[in-house]
Amino acid sequence: MKRIAFVNQRYGKEVNGGSEYYTMLMAQKLKEYYEVEVLTSKALTYEKWEDYYKEDVEDIDGVRVRRFSVKRKRSRGSQRLLKILITRFGVNTRRMTETWNKVLGPYVPDLVKYIRENKDEYDAFIFVTYMYYPTVFGMREAAEKAIFVPTAHDEYCIYFKLYEKVFRLPRKIVFLTPEERDFVHRLFHNEEIDSEVISVGIDLPANVDAESFRKKYGIEGEYMLYAGRVDAEKGCDEMFAYFQRFSENSKDLQLVVIGKAYMDIPEQDNIQYLGFVPEEDKYNAIKGAKILWLPSQFESLSIAVLEAMALGVPVVVNGKCEVLRGHCERSDAGMWYNNYNEMEQIVSHIKNSENVEMRIKARKYIGNCFQWNKIIKKWKMIIED
Repeated sequence: MKRIAFVNQRYGKEVNGGSEYYTMLMAQKLKEYYEVEVLTSKALTYEKWEDYYKEDVEDIDGVRVRRFSVKRKRSRGSQRLLKILITRFGVNTRRMTETWNKVLGPYVPDLVKYIRENKDEYDAFIFVTYMYYPTVFGMREAAEKAIFVPTAHDEYCIYFKLYEKVFRLPRKIVFLTPEERDFVHRLFHNEEIDSEVISVGIDLPANVDAESFRKKYGIEGEYMLYAGRVDAEKGCDEMFAYFQRFSENSKDLQLVVIGKAYMDIPEQDNIQYLGFVPEEDKYNAIKGAKILWLPSQFESLSIAVLEAMALGVPVVVNGKCEVLRGHCERSDAGMWYNNYNEMEQIVSHIKNSENVEMRIKARKYIGNCFQWNKIIKKWKMIIED
């Protein structure tokens, strides 16, 4: 049985993050076919990258997880200063951007050392998400065995000099959507690297019960749902502003928010923040929602949108995100906006209709494109080739 290692900046059931959740999904799915390990930091959150997990090695649901201590806490001030030097003063050099990356963290040199000293013991290293130190410096040590899942999107730092090398290092690249692939190829012109678009499968619990969610959290009436990291970088500041404006004329629709908060949340009667909830409650929350709202401009997949579609819940997304708009266009089962007026019209339309056709098309899209048997078959070909 081949031995493979996923490399990600964080890993654990308590971790809230898109690439981290994706890594856990894939590790669990591939453990049936390979000896799967995860190489990661001991951090729980990215705010300071402080060590949280105590064990160096542990087993999580049949996957061995090797954790490495973070040697330097994240300094937001230093990171901002370096960003200004790079973006405003044009110091976009390899050395400067590598320094920025080390400050961004998580700075885990022992993880990189482990890859360098033990790469012959593994058949493949799967580096998930392009931005952080473990991928940037870890991939250099095992490029010939590297499968890269960049989760890339159009944001300021992807234009930093160091990433030109990162996107040319791996043996193979796995993109999550056609939009991600096209963006990366336009930016880095690395079409010569063997690549494949492989998304994820969507698993739903046997019994998804919206009413149990309402009872547990005291939710009454219709609501829109935001599920994910609550952060200005995810468009949540605009989401709250739009919803407050929308509420001036529509009092009977609530906004329910689940996920760890990294920003202040407005104190308003029809905004209910529930924090990080168990997976079962998340599915129940989606099922009961009138709309799943994803305001982010920067996504490479969005599992929450796919889960909502699988449950037949209409999705409303930021049209400035090509990936999210692509899901809506291919499925004909979601709607997107580019400004407040469009958002208001869309939400009002969905709120006042049954959306039967949209629900049917959403489930069909998931059934056709996001089945695990097809996903695993593609992944096995990538690893075995």
